[in-house]
Amino acid sequence: MADFFRTRWRGEAPLDRLFWRDMLLVGTILSIASSALALILLGLKLPLWLVLAVHFLPVPYNIFLTIAVWRTAEKGGGLKAQLMMLGSALWLIATVVV
Repeated sequence: MADFFRTRWRGEAPLDRLFWRDMLLVGTILSIASSALALILLGLKLPLWLVLAVHFLPVPYNIFLTIAVWRTAEKGGGLKAQLMMLGSALWLIATVVV
């Protein structure tokens, strides 16, 4: 598990895998799942602080993934890397707002 975070933080993971699988697929699934669970907790009339905590739980991980994409893309350079940097920033905004 530590190797997963270490390779991404150092920009050593393949950019395509990091962007498409780790961020867009897994990160989005985690964000949707936490939002769905937060809605269920809200429907059960649990405390608002708990609902918000569950909803925003994946945000630190999403920030980590976005930074990892940027660090990896900066090493590679090129138009594709720049587009992935832009896409990761827009994705982070969308996951925090929604």
